[in-house]
Amino acid sequence: MSNQNSVQSGFLPIPSIRRTVSPSQALSRSLATALVLALLIFVLGPLVVLVLWAFAGEWFYPSLIPQKFSLSWWSTVLSDSHFGHSVLLSFIFAPVVTILSACICLPAAYAFSRYQFPGRRAMFIGIFATNAFPKMGLYIAIAGILYATHLMDTFWGVIVIQLMNTVVVMTWIPAAAFSAVPKSLEEAARDVGAGPFRTFWHVTLPMARPGIIVAMIQAFLASFDEAQGTFLVGAPNYITMPVQMYSMVTNYPQQAAAVYSILLSMPSLILLLLIRKYIVGGYLAAGFRMK
Repeated sequence: MSNQNSVQSGFLPIPSIRRTVSPSQALSRSLATALVLALLIFVLGPLVVLVLWAFAGEWFYPSLIPQKFSLSWWSTVLSDSHFGHSVLLSFIFAPVVTILSACICLPAAYAFSRYQFPGRRAMFIGIFATNAFPKMGLYIAIAGILYATHLMDTFWGVIVIQLMNTVVVMTWIPAAAFSAVPKSLEEAARDVGAGPFRTFWHVTLPMARPGIIVAMIQAFLASFDEAQGTFLVGAPNYITMPVQMYSMVTNYPQQAAAVYSILLSMPSLILLLLIRKYIVGGYLAAGFRMK
């Protein structure tokens, strides 16, 4: 009856379409789901274990969770006199290194972006190639120079060794940000009477600012998390949080090291959340598309 009414009214009933999934498609979906779950376990599994150890009072095999939870190790770490001093040093070195790196690398990034000169491509790739080799050998070579110039175990010696970890991000990412600014806008500003500095300050810099912010925060994190070079050059007077982590791992139970790991990762997590929209927007990856 309903079909007759549909025909009389001029409309034909729409047949229901059932999509069939082939065995190969079902297998592909199952494999993709399994790979995603394996990736989540690989990434989140150690973090979950780390958090459990930080709050574990007693945890013995074969139990999957601690038999007893406690905050005693948090009070042990936070009350340690060396902890406060290492935190202070980390938050002194990281901003100083970031500012110095910006002052040194941003002009170089602008030059790589806007000018053509002999050896430009080789120099640009060479900056990135410094991260292709183990850094300990580079640190030892630099330590020899610092020893000859009486900068070992000094504030500025640690600054120099930490600067090495910021050169790549502070050059590549801002260079890509500067390249993304259309030259026509700079030329238009020059045509109406703006000088080179005013054009850079009011046109180029505001448009490149997101990429520069990403680079500066990445440089801050590189300095904040640097341990090997700081230990080699700064010990025993300049012990930052990552260097202090070695002492925690070797001289304390797992709970203390887990607590310290969480405290060490918190600034990095907060800063990465702040620049999340810029990273998602492609500013971090833009540096690797530079020509």
